Amino acid sequence: MRGAVSTACGTGRAVALHAPRVGGMVRRMTDQTTPPQIVLAPQTASPSQPHPLAFLAAFGAGGLLSLMVLFNGTLALHGSLLFSSWVPHATGTIAALVFLAVLRPGRVTRVRAPLWAYAGGVSGAVTVMLTSYALNTPLALSGTLAIGLAGQMIFGLIADARGLFGLPQRSPVARDIAALVLIVAGSLILIFLGGA
Repeated sequence: MRGAVSTACGTGRAVALHAPRVGGMVRRMTDQTTPPQIVLAPQTASPSQPHPLAFLAAFGAGGLLSLMVLFNGTLALHGSLLFSSWVPHATGTIAALVFLAVLRPGRVTRVRAPLWAYAGGVSGAVTVMLTSYALNTPLALSGTLAIGLAGQMIFGLIADARGLFGLPQRSPVARDIAALVLIVAGSLILIFLGGA
């Protein structure tokens, strides 16, 4: 049974009462005869109010993505598009096995993922080849990433609107369309007006 959660007065942080252990932040009561334990816990993220750590994670992922595209494009320049795809996937597999051996993470749930979720490697292999090709054209790294961001935004809006792959369905609002227009416009400016 989940514990009751309320907001502490003026703090903007969630307070859990009689809550079971969640990520090490909230503890179960040891004695049911004692008064309820009040433990401050981070407020759960909502679509309108993401946790600040999510912004840092996304920013860091963007930087690593740029580095990955650069590395893979360099492999394609000295080998082939297929070479630029299988090398990072092979090294990524080795890195994942090392992380699994060291961290030994447990399963979040016993429910199996749907079969389509295992196709991420296929789309990843194609993505590596496409970005490796685009990087070695006049688009360069910045143009490749800018156009890629526009593609991600368009697919994201369609996936949200249709509720694809189990996503909660959310219709695009005016700010989504405005953001997409600005991203596409910025990409075009970067590509066509950014050169000397």
